[in-house]
Amino acid sequence: MKIGILLGDDVGPEVVPECVKVMKAAAARTGLQIEWTELPIGRRGHELHGDTLPKITEETLWKLDGWIFGPIGHGTYPRNDPTWVMPPLRKKYELFAALRPSRSFANIKSIHKDVDIVFVRELTEGMLYSETVVAGSAEFRPNDDITIGMRVITRKGSQRVAREAFELARTRPRKTVTAAHKEPVYRLACGMFAEECRKVAKEYPDVTFNEGMIDTVSMKLAMAPHQYDVVVTTNQFGDILSDIGAGLVGGLGLAPGLCVGERQAMAQCTHGSAPDIAGKNIGNPYAMIMSGQMLLQWLGRKHKNEKAVAAADLIQKAVEKTVTEAKHLTRDLGGTSSTTEMGDAIAAAIA
Repeated sequence: MKIGILLGDDVGPEVVPECVKVMKAAAARTGLQIEWTELPIGRRGHELHGDTLPKITEETLWKLDGWIFGPIGHGTYPRNDPTWVMPPLRKKYELFAALRPSRSFANIKSIHKDVDIVFVRELTEGMLYSETVVAGSAEFRPNDDITIGMRVITRKGSQRVAREAFELARTRPRKTVTAAHKEPVYRLACGMFAEECRKVAKEYPDVTFNEGMIDTVSMKLAMAPHQYDVVVTTNQFGDILSDIGAGLVGGLGLAPGLCVGERQAMAQCTHGSAPDIAGKNIGNPYAMIMSGQMLLQWLGRKHKNEKAVAAADLIQKAVEKTVTEAKHLTRDLGGTSSTTEMGDAIAAAIA
């Protein structure tokens, strides 16, 4: 397996190495061979090559099975300079779906217990912005009083994100998919998304399929999230729902993520680059480590690689053990351990 390491900005160079450490421990236990390639990106990429997505990184990523992508501090990048942008990896490598789990732990403070949901968010279309267009701008202001934006829904985009959701649901105990949309109002846009979800559902008779209005789903997530298993939706709706999910279980520190394409995947946790705690070795590595776990699990399923699946299972159990024992947790989880100490504990649980 060929996997890239992209450290990112701020807290990224602290949490990404913990993810790699844990993945290496799991690979060693299962005999999984991984060829690691570290590549510059973000501020480091600009320092070395004058661009946040250097050519060497862009070209090398095509040759990899997947990569670990640390958070990017693009909020502080200089404006109106095309060399200082959020690297458009999702669009460039056709990573069309984001898998974002929300799972609670008994000993971690949260609004609800026993929550286990995965949100599957379409990534390449919807309300268009810099990461979803190849050229030009998706919004414009013809005069000082009017701003116009565009939303794009395609049958291909809707179908493939729906299929990813159903494939994922097949691996879970409840085997249930809920499509969240607003078809009665947006009859053409959400209507097309809903139509394609219904078509794909017919190909998976072993998976229960439901539909819900996006506003109703949001309300029910706050009141009774246990009714949901896998939730699939469009880009902006998915962005909002996955953050609601993170809030239900304890915040973005417990929100891993994986962006997937036809043959490649990118481990990318939901939280930002946290410049306020960068360099202090106190950031929570859970989300980054579990994003790496999801990468191995997806690649194992995609390529029928039993060693990768076994390595992912080892990481899952080691993380559960470490969080449940609560001896090596970072401050945001109620502990006193450093980033490194929590990563060491998880790696030790695997070894």
